[in-house]
Amino acid sequence: MDDIDRMRGDIAMTILITGATGTVSGEVLRSLQGVDDLRVLVRDRAKAPSGAEVAVGDLHHPETLEPAFKGVDTVWLLTAMGPDSTHASGNALWAAKQAGVRHVVRMSAIGAGHDAPTRNGRLHALSDLELAASGLGWTVVRPAYFMQNILGSVNGGTFHGAPGEGRIGMIDVRDIADFAAEVLRDPAPHHGQTYTITGPEAVRLRDMTGTLSEVSGRPLDFQPVRPDDAYPVLVNAGMKEWDAAVTTEYLKAYDAGWGDYTTPTFSAVTGRPGRTFTEFARDYADRIGG
Repeated sequence: MDDIDRMRGDIAMTILITGATGTVSGEVLRSLQGVDDLRVLVRDRAKAPSGAEVAVGDLHHPETLEPAFKGVDTVWLLTAMGPDSTHASGNALWAAKQAGVRHVVRMSAIGAGHDAPTRNGRLHALSDLELAASGLGWTVVRPAYFMQNILGSVNGGTFHGAPGEGRIGMIDVRDIADFAAEVLRDPAPHHGQTYTITGPEAVRLRDMTGTLSEVSGRPLDFQPVRPDDAYPVLVNAGMKEWDAAVTTEYLKAYDAGWGDYTTPTFSAVTGRPGRTFTEFARDYADRIGG
C-alpha cells in the first residue's frame, strides 16, 4: 500500500498499530487480516511489516507523530517496557487527541497498579489512568505472562524454568492478539473496560516438562531458576540493565504465587476458549530449545 507521505486527504478512517515490529503487535496484524485501512507505526521504514500502510515516527519524539495519527479512528497502543514508557504513552495520547482519534486500545501489564510488585506494573498504572482521563474512548488490556517467554528455555536436555515454582495463568500471545483484534474491530462496546486476560489454566512450568519432552522428541529435566540468579544471565544475554532488573522483579512475584489465577475474560469476549499450554507447545515444537 502507499506510504503515509502519499496519503490522500479523503482516506477512510484507519486502525493504527504501534509497536508493529514486535511480537505482540505483529500477531495483532495477523489477527486483523482482511481489515481494510490498517496503518503501522515504525521507526525504521525498512523493518515495516508488509500488508499495511506505513507511517514512520517514534512515540518518544512527539514531533514525528502528527502524520502517523492523521485520519486514524482507532489506535492499538503498545509501548516498550522501560523507565520512560509513560513518556511514550503520553505522547501517543496527545497525538491521538490532536488528530481526532475516537478510541485507544492500550496494552498494559498484568497486575498493573500503584501497589504492583514491579516498576513496570506501577508505570503502566499511571499510563492507564492517563488514558482513562484523556476524554478519548478507551480500553485497557492486561495480559498474563506470555507462553512464548519459555521459547529458548530448553538447553540440551534441561528445561530452565525462570519463574521458579509458582503457578501462572499464562497466555498464548496469539490469543492476546485475537482478543485485541476483537476489540479493535468494534471498540464501542468495550469503552471504559479494563480487561485482565489469562490462559484457561494456571500451570507450573515443572509440570509442563513432560509436554515439552513429548513435542521436542527428547527427554528433558526441569531446573528451576532462582529469580536472583536470572538477572546476570539476562544482562549477559544483552538485555538492558533496567529491563533485566524489572524482569527479575516479575520472576520473584511469580515464584511466590502472584500469577496463580485465571479469568474468564478471554472466552467471554472472543466466544472461544484460550489455547492451552499443550496446544502452544505442539504448535511451537520446532522452536522448543531454539
